[in-house]
Amino acid sequence: MIIYPQIDPTAISIGPLHVRWYGLMYLIGFLGAWMLGRYRASKPESGWTANQVDDLITYCVLGVVVGGRFGYIFFYDLHAFLQDPLVLFKVWQGGMSFHGGAIGVAIGFWLFGRKTGKTFFTVADFIVPLAPLGLFAGRIGNFINAELWGKPTDLPWGVVFPGPLAGGVPRHPSQLYEASLEGLVLFTVLWLYSSKPRPRGAASGLFLLLYGCFRFLVEFVREPDAHIGYIAFGWLTEGQILSFPMIILGIVVLAWSISANKQRTTKSVTR
Repeated sequence: MIIYPQIDPTAISIGPLHVRWYGLMYLIGFLGAWMLGRYRASKPESGWTANQVDDLITYCVLGVVVGGRFGYIFFYDLHAFLQDPLVLFKVWQGGMSFHGGAIGVAIGFWLFGRKTGKTFFTVADFIVPLAPLGLFAGRIGNFINAELWGKPTDLPWGVVFPGPLAGGVPRHPSQLYEASLEGLVLFTVLWLYSSKPRPRGAASGLFLLLYGCFRFLVEFVREPDAHIGYIAFGWLTEGQILSFPMIILGIVVLAWSISANKQRTTKSVTR
């Protein structure tokens, strides 16, 4: 059993200005993606320029923030929105959704592609190997905030989180599970996979498939949102419902990518 270390969620306070660790984690994730994106763009025949990376990261930041907030309200707190629509703008109360952010970023890919003449999957394949950096940082932010913890456990690494809702019992540190799987493992796999030429859409499909699987699995030990609970069968959570389409879409995109690549290869050989 591990007692949660008392971490002040506020990293810096200057008068009335308070900078929280959670916000800094987002900044760290975006900076990491920007630096690695520029590194990849510097490679010969990358097809990308440093300025294009700068612009794309800006689109991604807007997509994550706007899409993440709208997604949280729509997927997890629609009742509060219907009672008070202004809750959408009360970001200081917390509430961001990965799935909403993913939709926002996908829209950003499309808009950026229209602006630069790049296809959707050309843009997506370039950025998805960098996305797990932000996912890792965000989950560390969740841990610092002592939120989104897991179910009670008797495992030796169970953490006793503060607050009456946590019940004073050891719980799965599900934030760290997600940081490891959705962050470190996913980054390693995608970075290595995309370091060599791959069919268009393959990296994007692999990201969708692996993230969906990792999130679906961790949800089994993550405590569901108190105001939502389980959606069906006494174990199915909102996160699993939202992740399942990602798994299906990932399989479809991978299958399409491999099939299209085989067709292109066959045509080039028979000419």
